Amino acid sequence: MKLVILGSLFCLVAHQVLAGDAIAIGYNYDGVWTAVTYNRSSTPKGGVHYREATRACTFALRDLRVRAGDDLVRTKIIGQSDRTGYVAIARGRAEKVNKDVTAIGRGESQEEADENVLQKLNDTEATTNQEIVYRYFSYGDDSVPPPKKQQAKSTHRQRHVASN
Repeated sequence: MKLVILGSLFCLVAHQVLAGDAIAIGYNYDGVWTAVTYNRSSTPKGGVHYREATRACTFALRDLRVRAGDDLVRTKIIGQSDRTGYVAIARGRAEKVNKDVTAIGRGESQEEADENVLQKLNDTEATTNQEIVYRYFSYGDDSVPPPKKQQAKSTHRQRHVASN
């Protein structure tokens, strides 16, 4: 049973890595996650706040280290994407294996992303205390560059952290 769940989690994470935004998670000394955060492109490709997934990873990890505090021992990127779309990050508890699970759902609408993330939690049997922690929209490499006038305009990037 452990192999099935671990295999499912590995496939979930591996699938997301192939998919500009990034989601980072931090763990304490006991291996329990203590914080999760993300970094996203808030403007289309060519805009002031557009970044590719690899750059979003760097910003997400930096933000996690700043915000998570002294309990942070290990960090991990659990998802990244260079595609435009809606994202939902959720967590749940798999009682049979006594483990918290964090999943990422993507879609062309927020409803689709929500449904995808909850289905992933159900697939890993993390059906207790399911909660969508974050919802957001990110521009990817398939987005249309803004007109030159908008490229110089600055927009505020929001930072988010969820603590366990």
